[in-house]
Amino acid sequence: MDNSQEDKKRLGSSWPLANCFSNCLAMPVSSRSKLEQSSPGSSDNHQDEENQKDFSSSENTRRRKPGGWKAMPFVLGNETCERLANIGLLSNFNVFLLTVFHLDQVSASNMVNIWSGATSFLPLLGAYISDAFVGRFVTLAFSSISALMGMVTLTLVPWIPNLHPPPCPTKKSCKGPTSSQMGFLALALGFLSLGSAGIRPCSIPFGVDQFDPNTEEGRKGINSFFNWYYTTFTVVIILALTVTVYIQTNVSWVVGFGIPTLLMVVAIILFFLGTRVYVYVKPEGSIFSGIIQGLVAAYKKRNVKLPENGEFDGIYYDPPLMKGTIVKKLSLTHKFRFLNKAAVIQEGELRPDGSRTNKWNLSSIQQIEEVKLILRIMPVWASGIICFLAMAQQGTFTVSQALKMDRHLGPHFEIPAGSLGVISMITIGIWLPIYDRVIVPSLRRVTKIEGGITLLQRIGIGLVFSILSMVAAGLIEPMRRASANKHGGSTGVAPLSVLWLSPQLILMGFAEAFNIIGQIEFYNKEFPENMTSLANSLFSITAAGANYLSVFLVNVIHHTTGTKDHPDWLTKDINQGRVEYFYFLIAGLGVLNFGYFLYVAPGYKYKSRVRVDEDVDGDHEMKPDFSIELNGLKP
Repeated sequence: MDNSQEDKKRLGSSWPLANCFSNCLAMPVSSRSKLEQSSPGSSDNHQDEENQKDFSSSENTRRRKPGGWKAMPFVLGNETCERLANIGLLSNFNVFLLTVFHLDQVSASNMVNIWSGATSFLPLLGAYISDAFVGRFVTLAFSSISALMGMVTLTLVPWIPNLHPPPCPTKKSCKGPTSSQMGFLALALGFLSLGSAGIRPCSIPFGVDQFDPNTEEGRKGINSFFNWYYTTFTVVIILALTVTVYIQTNVSWVVGFGIPTLLMVVAIILFFLGTRVYVYVKPEGSIFSGIIQGLVAAYKKRNVKLPENGEFDGIYYDPPLMKGTIVKKLSLTHKFRFLNKAAVIQEGELRPDGSRTNKWNLSSIQQIEEVKLILRIMPVWASGIICFLAMAQQGTFTVSQALKMDRHLGPHFEIPAGSLGVISMITIGIWLPIYDRVIVPSLRRVTKIEGGITLLQRIGIGLVFSILSMVAAGLIEPMRRASANKHGGSTGVAPLSVLWLSPQLILMGFAEAFNIIGQIEFYNKEFPENMTSLANSLFSITAAGANYLSVFLVNVIHHTTGTKDHPDWLTKDINQGRVEYFYFLIAGLGVLNFGYFLYVAPGYKYKSRVRVDEDVDGDHEMKPDFSIELNGLKP
């Protein structure tokens, strides 16, 4: 392995940290570079020879002049249009279901959360298929076509009268969608999810592939690519939450869906026009296979007895790491000791040259310890689901509240209900520079921690803000409902400014700034260097878990809280329900989750951390520290 691969790996593992103000919960899943695709801990001598052959083949490809910036319009254009389509749809989709399909709050919330969950989960599968079988270009090609099919199908829904319910003649005589209309809509969403499954995990790594990291020009190109990627991504979010949502709400749903569809057509044409300038990297297997192999080997050897004296020379399979790897060599530990059985060498499991005869029967110490690192992170990961649960309500019941409030700014402009998420974005955009440039340096001088506070402390603060956001939402809703019932008239719209929802959205912006960004950084720093793909997948799975948990809670509440005397909390008419109780329930779950977090976080030992000590000249000197916990420092 040469320096170019090392540089590429380092860049590939750090990219998510730049996305400091993304309001999109489904982050891209980073496919691994060639270094990441060769798991050092599980490599043996026999496999090293095969890797060298594959590596030489890939290097021949790399010696061809890379596409560089010539390929960027095709790569960035494809990703930008996919994001514009999906974010623009997600941010206003609840309004579409309520106003065009005439669904009640519960049904609309269920559909949004189920689709969002699938869109967040499927990139994990897309990353695996790309890494192990077909490669990034093929994955992007088929996924882009799937996304286009989804957008075309979705545009037809409001365009063709037979594909959606007729307009409501009166408020109380709305006709709901038929099963065939719901089926056609589900087909459109399915195509969009499949598109996201391939585009999100592959777009960034495929863009990085176009530059040669072995040259200074190539390394600068990679850095500029990341800057342009996040610049376009931010512009897409703003356009989706403002222009696209405004067109959908105030002009036409057909036009609002049709514009992203046409852009997707242009993106696909550009993508295939770039085939002559692209650099292609062949698939070489997925890290997920190594994880599964370790677990299978441990299960097969569940009856094997481990040595009692602590000696392991010649007992455990522990080959050296591949030459030139930047992955840290891990020593055998006794935590999750049952996994150590997978590395116990038994008769017939090694060839004469020291390589394994069957990788499903024998794992290396490095491979097992990497699995243990994942298991150690899982308790912290689980605490993020409830925080995402609170955030998920911005696209469902917060939108339902906004639809029954005065959304006018001046006499001629009305804020689209789906655009309120911009308030959280503005909060993040204002807060992060202040936090990074003012607060962190001040905290660093006191705590001697590079980031001012530890990553777990940052995640914990975000949990608190998510609880406060739900409390604020619960306090504002009774005031909104009382105003609507007293002064709303036949429309049920409260003469109360929609900006009263700002406190809960601002607090949620702080929750995202602390918790979401903290989670991204935590996973990428604490996972083994060759597992950044899985690290970013966990973030998406957290969002998916929160979406499905929201579906479960909404349905339980809908079916258990209603009586003969009053409707359920989440009844179709929000002015007759008790949405604040739902918010308070999420806040209560958040408090319990925060208690759980305080229980598991202090016991977590960071893989590595950096302290900052002041030298005599006042300059900062970075020193590693391996025992920083949530509740402070331990020498």
